[in-house]
Amino acid sequence: MGPVPEEHQRESETVASNGANESGAAVTGTPQREAKHVSGTAVSGLAKRYASALYSYAEDSGDLDGVIARIDALGRLIDQSADLQSLLGSPLVDVNRARDAVLAVLDRQGFTRIERNFVGTVANNRRLGSLRSIISAFAVLVAEKRGESVALVESAHPLTEVQEHQLRASLIEAGYGNVRIEKHVDPSLLGGLVVRIGTRLYDTSLKSRLQRLQYAMKGAA
Repeated sequence: MGPVPEEHQRESETVASNGANESGAAVTGTPQREAKHVSGTAVSGLAKRYASALYSYAEDSGDLDGVIARIDALGRLIDQSADLQSLLGSPLVDVNRARDAVLAVLDRQGFTRIERNFVGTVANNRRLGSLRSIISAFAVLVAEKRGESVALVESAHPLTEVQEHQLRASLIEAGYGNVRIEKHVDPSLLGGLVVRIGTRLYDTSLKSRLQRLQYAMKGAA
């Protein structure tokens, strides 16, 4: 995968709770707000550009379905590895060392040259911190190509099989029957879920609740 066009790199520099049970798996009621600007796995312009480049690269390789499956597996690998999350998110780790460490993981896990080139390009452009968001953007793009909807789900801890089943049942009840769930772990949420479907945002995270409590306390002072 070749470097993202220079003009895209320059442009990227300027872009920068209802019904939840204690397991954080239920999503019911109306959206809390429109997701005009959100962090985490929200699909930024930067992530979209890398995802689009990866999709074209995968198509040209003749192994589109294989790449889709392996990139999905890479996302799950990141979510399940605290060490990988720390490596990708740390500004203290040298870029070259971080790149080499991630590529070594890919080698051990049996990923192909395509995934190595993709991650290498992201690393060389100093975007490893955005790798998980790019993978989520890729999942959204794949779903759009297939005529599917995507629910971007952030949780403080990996969802159990039971919690994922509850989440899917809640999405169906809320009118999202044909939706693909793209999961992402964000420990800063502390608990609960953040679910984004298109521009709709369902935020039942403990972090959000604490922030609302802080605002309420300031208003009452």
